[in-house]
Amino acid sequence: MGAVLLAFGAFLSTYSGGVFALRHRDRLHLIMGFTAGVLVGLVAFDLLPEIFRLVGEAHIPSVAPMVALMIGFLAFHIAEKGLLIHHAHEEEYAVHQHPQVGLLSALALSGHSFLDGVGIGLGFQVNTAVGIIVAIAVIAHDFSDGLNTVTLMLVNRNSPGRALSLLLVDALAPVLGALSTFLFTIPHAWLPLYLGFFAGFLLYIGASDILPEAHSEHSSIGTLALTVAGVVFAFIVTRFA
Repeated sequence: MGAVLLAFGAFLSTYSGGVFALRHRDRLHLIMGFTAGVLVGLVAFDLLPEIFRLVGEAHIPSVAPMVALMIGFLAFHIAEKGLLIHHAHEEEYAVHQHPQVGLLSALALSGHSFLDGVGIGLGFQVNTAVGIIVAIAVIAHDFSDGLNTVTLMLVNRNSPGRALSLLLVDALAPVLGALSTFLFTIPHAWLPLYLGFFAGFLLYIGASDILPEAHSEHSSIGTLALTVAGVVFAFIVTRFA
């Protein structure tokens, strides 16, 4: 039950981040610059070190999670660009945003949030201390998950109301993930592959999706500074977590 209560803390963190993005959407490019830095920082300072640790413990080939990372990166790239194929008749080389892309991105983030909740639940399956440590890490970065969900919806021309609906889905996802661990367990050997896949996903939406959009019309020293601040924030959070 402790896992579910702490997952509810992740719900509050995610929702607060999304509401912040909705209220300050007139400065969306600054928010995107910061959140892109956070996502890339989480890959560098959280997911990859954890993958290396698990690979060493399990004595498995390090290339396996790296293959999973590329699958995650390419899967989202192909899915995103595939949605835009039917728009190929539009003006060549023009910049377009489409609601479907925002919806896909937000749902993918919700899937990641669900697995964050699974991580909390599985942590408690090990012992209470591990569960609490995992929950602190999840709650700390879920504020940015809420920011990312709303940012991806708004920048792809979805309405604020629709963005709020997807924010609620993302916020509820870790609670549902934690509840699901009462029904199953994940083999320890699969964890590096799971982490590699989502490292690729986060790397794509941070570096290839959000960051270029942040600079598409509002490139400035302020946006660059906030991207660096996002990376520093991710570093600090992962060190304390």
